[in-house]
Amino acid sequence: MNGNTKIAASDINAGKKDELRTAMRKLWEDHVTWTRNVILCIMDGLPGTDQAVTRLLKNQDDIGNAIKPYYGHDAGKKLTELLRVHITTAADLVKAAKVDNKTSFDDANKKWTANADEISDFLSKANPNWKLHDMKMMMHDHLKLTTDEAVARKKKDYDADVRAYDQVHDEILKMSDMLTDGIVKQFPGKF
Repeated sequence: MNGNTKIAASDINAGKKDELRTAMRKLWEDHVTWTRNVILCIMDGLPGTDQAVTRLLKNQDDIGNAIKPYYGHDAGKKLTELLRVHITTAADLVKAAKVDNKTSFDDANKKWTANADEISDFLSKANPNWKLHDMKMMMHDHLKLTTDEAVARKKKDYDADVRAYDQVHDEILKMSDMLTDGIVKQFPGKF
């Protein structure tokens, strides 16, 4: 097949696309689930915080590995690095929120937002179907909702905490589906 060959959407193997969608959703659901566990551990002083953080960091490796078949080893490694910064910065933000350290919270939030923009930029350059504006909006929504979740937990506003988690879960599924759709459009021959 030459580079000019177009494949109609109807020619795409729905089974392979569905497998990718399911795998991506699992990875990104793990992302918000393990983030939630870390928030709970930090805010509530629970044992197992180190183990939850380790598992969450492994998820970032898994996400990076998931894009390697499409974008190569270096791109997968770069995404993993960016996502690991995302997680360690989020942990700093949650720890600062727990002790009401506004300066540390604001510093972590600024670093977290800059990292979200780096992730958005990286992804939008990798795939023309992932528009920079859309990626930034989704990433910033993700940060806001995760922050809302942590702050609600800190305030012991458990209803708001649960609502924020439900919202961040819905948001991550939309992002996961957008990423899947972009991969399928960019690499139709693999599906």
